Amino acid sequence: MDRTMTTGTPQDQEILSSVEALSRTAPFDRAAALSRMAPDRARAVFEQLDPELQKELLAHLRDRQVERLLEDLDPDDRVRLLETLPKAVSDALLARLSPRERRLTHRLLAFPKESAGRIMVPEYLPLRPAQSVEEALSLIRREGPGVATVDVLPVLDEEERFIGLAMLSDLVRAKEQERVADIMIYSPPTVAPETDQEEVARLLQAADLLALPVVSPTGNLLGLITVDDAMDVLQTEHEEDIARIGATEPLDRPYLSIPVLRLTRARLVWLTLLAAAGALTVNVLNRFESVLEQAVTLSLFIPLLIGVGGNSGAQSATTVIRAMATGEVRGVHSAAIMLRETYVGFLLGTAIALMAYFPVAVIFGTPLAITVSLTLIAICTGATLVGSGMPLLAARVGIDPAVVSAPVVTTLVDAVGLLVYFLIAQAVPGILNG
Repeated sequence: MDRTMTTGTPQDQEILSSVEALSRTAPFDRAAALSRMAPDRARAVFEQLDPELQKELLAHLRDRQVERLLEDLDPDDRVRLLETLPKAVSDALLARLSPRERRLTHRLLAFPKESAGRIMVPEYLPLRPAQSVEEALSLIRREGPGVATVDVLPVLDEEERFIGLAMLSDLVRAKEQERVADIMIYSPPTVAPETDQEEVARLLQAADLLALPVVSPTGNLLGLITVDDAMDVLQTEHEEDIARIGATEPLDRPYLSIPVLRLTRARLVWLTLLAAAGALTVNVLNRFESVLEQAVTLSLFIPLLIGVGGNSGAQSATTVIRAMATGEVRGVHSAAIMLRETYVGFLLGTAIALMAYFPVAVIFGTPLAITVSLTLIAICTGATLVGSGMPLLAARVGIDPAVVSAPVVTTLVDAVGLLVYFLIAQAVPGILNG
């Protein structure tokens, strides 16, 4: 179900306004407001709410209203809601559905989580290649209200195997005597029901279709994945990546409906881990305390160096994660990506070092200018290497690349950068006791 409702009509605007208002209220008040709505309006509003908010509503609504709302949901939306519930509750709600809706829901639940089978529309209106356009349009008018979408219609052969897609827009523009076979799209991209949802969404986006067929190994059509459901998947993945890039847990519901304590908890774990990792920086400073005592001016450039190193590493990590998320790069490209980013880091470090050398030399002397410049080159090169390598390594071992993104890379680079700085300072003549 599309959760980005078109606001072209006054009715759509009213529903969207109700959704936004309910998203900001407490669960009990939300249930009371929904109960006061007319049944059709309540159903439309309920469909547009996030699954977590739907879950809360079920606990505060009367049994009869819960049954009616669940019965009216499309099977894929119903599955998305049931996935948020404990299994015992989910089974009890399934038992209350009509036999037809229960059968359709079980069909989707049989597939793995986050697979194409979980988000496909199992109800569709099939056409035959030999049908005339007039016959096809008549069928759509007669049976279209009973299916989730008629914008894209699958075309099946006499043995019920999928052979192509017919677009409603093409049917409307075609002459009535033309056959479906004359205007259909032959052999469009298809996916297996076990295919990962994000991969399906990327494929649908690349194919520029309104729906993607899900077919069995024998070529039989199992359902359609519509573009709005695919975009929901991409939006969810994007929100998770953005949250983890910022070192916090993804929020599975609208921001204003989340209690302050939950927001705190979502960030506290990451801040605690990053603070523990930051102890590396403290240890490095403690280890080289004698160096700082001999050359106090070294401390003046610590914020500059760790800032440049952390930012360059974060830039590299963010760039690589985005390229991985959009499918532009894969694990087989790891060596080339890391080499490319390292070279970029070397060029960045060299450019900044050249800009820093002369002012530092004039004010603090040549030895310190050499130390700072060499450190900038080394820290930018190393930071981009780490920033590009960690997401690729995380993906290879099955961890979300966004988890090891900017804050983690920044914390690690800070400690290593300081270590490099002090080692270079010890090696450059004229810094210590100079």
